[in-house]
Amino acid sequence: MSFITDHKHKFEDLRFYLDANNKNQIRLKGNGGNSLLFTYPPAEEKAYLEEALLRLGDQAAFVEVNHLLVKYIGEIGWDEFANYYQDFATTPSIVFKGDTDDVDLFDLILAKLKAIDDAGRIPVLIRTGCLYGTGIENVMIMEHPIVMSFKNPLVIFYPAIIDDQKNLQFLGFKPASKYRCVLID
Repeated sequence: MSFITDHKHKFEDLRFYLDANNKNQIRLKGNGGNSLLFTYPPAEEKAYLEEALLRLGDQAAFVEVNHLLVKYIGEIGWDEFANYYQDFATTPSIVFKGDTDDVDLFDLILAKLKAIDDAGRIPVLIRTGCLYGTGIENVMIMEHPIVMSFKNPLVIFYPAIIDDQKNLQFLGFKPASKYRCVLID
């Protein structure tokens, strides 16, 4: 289906779950989670994000993960990052979501989302395609105790397709988890 025929239904579903009277349904349908995974065809990302900005307005704050990735690399320094990444090329999750006290990309994402929720707004993750290859999976974010305790659900705009077997395919080729969330497809 194209954006024109598909978006109305999806945004109505999103509005339903974001309504204060229906938020408890997210935990029931989402296996105890507190997230909405809003899927759309990867090639139509721009149209869906433009529509989301119009429909969600000031009640939501959008977190562009690609900007946080650039910020993270910039704070380390491009040359130092390149060396660090090369050292852990086979285990990128150490680079982007390590177990040290150093702030990494995963920490930056969680801190940004928490600040939005603390301000009483709906946190919305966009441009999540840049996480591919970092070792950070959407389910890691959705299952984090900070996200699970938000007053508002986390909304993840997720470029994906649902194949004939009802499997979620991130960017149309990588199997993805739809556990701990309500899937809006």
